[in-house]
Amino acid sequence: NPCAAFSSFATTKKVSMVFRKLPGVSASGMGLRLSQKFVFLLFLSGLVTLCFGALFFLPDSVRLKRIFLSKTEIQPVTRPKEQGMTSAKGETGTKGKSLSRKPSVSHEATEERLAGGKAQEDLTLSRSKTESASERATSSDRGANSDTFSYQKFRGCLLKAPLGRDNGKPGDPQTNERREKVKEMMKFAWDNYKRYAWGKNELRPLTRNGHIGNMFGGLRGASIIDSLDTLYIMGLMEEYNDAKEWVQTNLDLNSNGEASLFEVNIRYVGGLLSAYYLTGEELFKNKAMELGEKLLPAFNTPTGIPRGVINLGSGTIWSWGWASAGSSILAEFGTLHLEFVHLTELSNNPVYTEKVMNIRKLLNKIEKPHGLYPNFLSPVSGNWVQHHVSIGGLGDSFYEYLIKSYLMSDKTDDDAKRMYYGALEAIEANLVQKSPGGLTYMAEWRGGILDHKMGHLACFSGGMIGIGADDGAPEKRQHYLDLAAEITHTCHESYTRSATKLGPEAFRFDGGAEATATRLSDRYYILRPEVIESYMYMWRLTHDPKYREWGWEAVEALEQHCRVESGFSGIRDVYTMTVSHDNMQQSFFLSETLKYLYLLFSDDDLLPLEDWVFNTEAHPLPIIRKSCLQDETTQDKTVSK
Repeated sequence: NPCAAFSSFATTKKVSMVFRKLPGVSASGMGLRLSQKFVFLLFLSGLVTLCFGALFFLPDSVRLKRIFLSKTEIQPVTRPKEQGMTSAKGETGTKGKSLSRKPSVSHEATEERLAGGKAQEDLTLSRSKTESASERATSSDRGANSDTFSYQKFRGCLLKAPLGRDNGKPGDPQTNERREKVKEMMKFAWDNYKRYAWGKNELRPLTRNGHIGNMFGGLRGASIIDSLDTLYIMGLMEEYNDAKEWVQTNLDLNSNGEASLFEVNIRYVGGLLSAYYLTGEELFKNKAMELGEKLLPAFNTPTGIPRGVINLGSGTIWSWGWASAGSSILAEFGTLHLEFVHLTELSNNPVYTEKVMNIRKLLNKIEKPHGLYPNFLSPVSGNWVQHHVSIGGLGDSFYEYLIKSYLMSDKTDDDAKRMYYGALEAIEANLVQKSPGGLTYMAEWRGGILDHKMGHLACFSGGMIGIGADDGAPEKRQHYLDLAAEITHTCHESYTRSATKLGPEAFRFDGGAEATATRLSDRYYILRPEVIESYMYMWRLTHDPKYREWGWEAVEALEQHCRVESGFSGIRDVYTMTVSHDNMQQSFFLSETLKYLYLLFSDDDLLPLEDWVFNTEAHPLPIIRKSCLQDETTQDKTVSK
């Protein structure tokens, strides 16, 4: 056909002219025969088909699928989105919040409280208006794959309702009146923080402004995160609502600065985890997992022992300047286990548990002097740097997390059990002393020489030994309970022997002194919780009324000496009635001191110890019942209830 031949020639000529204009391309290179073009197109189409098809056969193609598939098609593998939430952009604090969100949050945060008994009257109406957060978590559970954490299954594995039959309200009128007083103290502390320091880390009540500090690497709102669970269990729902909204709109985890791995973990990660487990709000879970991921670079050392300081933005890590020879601190790298195990539970990512188990492996491998764990360890060599042993600062919560890891594992973590009772045996043999006046205390050990002082921080050990008493050797159970009571009594004496009836930072047992601070630098009290913490545990274990009386003594002392016009403040000298305030309302006062007091005056079914362990910042974390969580019928049984 002459026309077709001419047309083909003209087209080829045009293509040749076009490509001649492109640099580096010759027309002769385009002179492909028809059969060659066919083979080339066939090869190209096969390559494209192969590339697109591979998206659906990769081991983890979720992110790639999101590029090509609609959101509805991939809904089951995405995290459930918070209902009623808006973008943080353009919103600031609480001033611009939507009033319509209040009833929703009030209901969401308190619906679960109805499970164990009646709700507070003033909150019932708002709860009935909308779907609860835990119900939303339940509905999202049903559409999730088997690898995602099921909040409903978790709830079904609890032995009791978290907040008890009647929110832990005691039957005795006097005890209830005291509990209400503690609640009022919390509201007073919170209201002043919100008024003068909102969004900052802590309140300075004398100067009525906020404090940021340098422990949290640019993170803000430490008092808010630390208060979430306290506000919730006390039924302060409007305040909880405000705290939750701040987390939603203002908690920025993309910060740069010098952050303490330890403090960020126990306060922020612990506080967010606790808030999630109590309320079912996905917001808290997602924030906790995001922050947990930012802490992982701290473990990038030759031994896997994390360094104490991390830049949350860059992942750069280093040791504290004051730590001997660039060492890591026992109480810091040893106080990650509870939170990191829960991060693995929620994310289904084993890396968190692997990191803390690696710490265990190294500690089991190295030699321990007299069975004791010194406070300083090199993250480079994996060897002890100094032979200084303390159950107080630098060492304290390492031992606490051993027994609590065992309890949190539903008593399946035999390694933690063995390490804890082995350490306790060494502590009794080397550190536990009896004063001439009959007071039992825990001295510090410096290369074989005893320093006869006990820090306020070490007073947590009464409660620790108490909760571990039942799981020790049968013949030693009563002995451990007696030891716990003796140490708690000694710590109470450190309070009663001061003019203010508040305890000093450290007290000594030498030079004729007993349970008294002999150095001016040890006389201060910064609203610490450890003594009250032991009162709470000993009350739960023995129901001896003296522990509630001792707790009330502490309340009266706090009110008289630490309460100021705009909050609560620590004092510089517990031995003088003319108090000098330090102008700091610590976030742990809201998280620990007031929470433990509230629990002390509540019934035992408020956060029952059968279901919960408290991290070292008093954030309750649930016992992990693996067999129950893996039981396919658990969720169905729970829903049917």
